Amino acid sequence: MNKAVIFDLDGTLIDSLEDLANSVNETLTEFNLPLHTVDEYKYFIGNGAKVLIQRACENCNVNDELLDTLHKRFEIIYKDKINSKTKVYKGIYELLSKLEEVNLQKAILSNKPHTFTVDYANKFFKDFTFVNIFGQKDNIPKKPDPQVALNILEEFKLEAKDVYFIGDTKVDMQTAKNAGMIAIGVLWGFRDEKELRENGADYIVSTPDEIWELIKTT
Repeated sequence: MNKAVIFDLDGTLIDSLEDLANSVNETLTEFNLPLHTVDEYKYFIGNGAKVLIQRACENCNVNDELLDTLHKRFEIIYKDKINSKTKVYKGIYELLSKLEEVNLQKAILSNKPHTFTVDYANKFFKDFTFVNIFGQKDNIPKKPDPQVALNILEEFKLEAKDVYFIGDTKVDMQTAKNAGMIAIGVLWGFRDEKELRENGADYIVSTPDEIWELIKTT
């Protein structure tokens, strides 16, 4: 099958919301800063760990030096909590198995720090083959910049029009559009249908099985 798939990670393959929220709140508690509900974190996540911390501290009048300290402390706390509550969404393993059966190439592209992205992939998806597993690295543009997506495209040896970019936020839809790929927005993640459609989703799906049906028929 001359098609390929690039998956976002958080909110698409795995539900990591509670671990992320708890880790940031623990960080904020240590510095006597206001906390947030788990649902609020749905709108903080998506642009990497540093932006997550900035959004959590938006109304706190913290300076850049403290933000940097908070970010470093968060990563230490999160590493300890990384497997506490996080789970793979229902139907994802079945989808990946079907993609493997037809030898469809797959990759993961996340704005989560690279080490955490690889840790999660090794924990939850070690039985599946991915052409590339890429998280946020210093000095490399994050999504929605298309650079890494296009680098992965070269590894696929396909045209952009034959690649599905699957995610749950506007960042993922924008990345797909910027790279010339097919944008699939998922509704089981952190954002809603309105955001996905307004940012270029070609398709909206409610279950992983709908992704399989799309790939088979489009």
